[in-house]
Amino acid sequence: MTDKADTTTHFGFETVREDEKAGRVQGVFSSVASKYDIMNDVMSGGVHRIWKDAMMDWLAPRPGQRLLDVAGGTGDISFRFLKRAGRGHATVLDLTEPMLVEGRKRAEAERMSDSLTWVVGDAMALPFDANTFDVYTISFGIRNVTRPQDALAEAYRVLKPGGRLMVLEFSQLPNPMMQAAYDAYSFNVIPRMGQMIAGDRDSYQYLVESIRNFPDQDTFLGMVCDAGFGNAKYRNLTMGVAALHSGWKL
Repeated sequence: MTDKADTTTHFGFETVREDEKAGRVQGVFSSVASKYDIMNDVMSGGVHRIWKDAMMDWLAPRPGQRLLDVAGGTGDISFRFLKRAGRGHATVLDLTEPMLVEGRKRAEAERMSDSLTWVVGDAMALPFDANTFDVYTISFGIRNVTRPQDALAEAYRVLKPGGRLMVLEFSQLPNPMMQAAYDAYSFNVIPRMGQMIAGDRDSYQYLVESIRNFPDQDTFLGMVCDAGFGNAKYRNLTMGVAALHSGWKL
């Protein structure tokens, strides 16, 4: 058995030991938590809201469903899910407690408090029984997980038979020239925005680098299938700047 202290992974463009990554990621999101929602709007020009609405359109929440929203810190996906479902329950799980604190501060959290549970936890070792949830979502979070395949396996375990996985993540543009232009924007503009708005250039430099390291759409689709999910497919958003992956526990 390989010692995780001797196994390496990516932290942005840096190579680190696997047992270091979670702590480094926690540091990033603890640093940016209070400005996270503002920065999402600035970085994407507000388009992340359209992507999240597209996620809900495809997901089509139904009354009474139980959602597990992993890396769901500020609650964006859970709030949308509960509004669409009409009634149900959302468990928001995040590795970084300051992100959950920001989520609980939001007005929606007060209005939906009876339908929400906030849990500090690890996507690779979920503190829930098997066959518990109807829906599992992770939005712009799986690229920060040390071993994404382990997170997908955990998603499969905690979903009920017939349950739905949906992953929203930054991805790769199919056109090399467009990808080059997008990279130029990402690497030159976003870290500067991070410095100006959140006072933290390094965290946003990591976020940009983590996007470039994440598998492309088809590679990640293979990972979803390898975790056991059936009827798996994806949809590109904004020409592939982001992608939605869907799968079912059949």
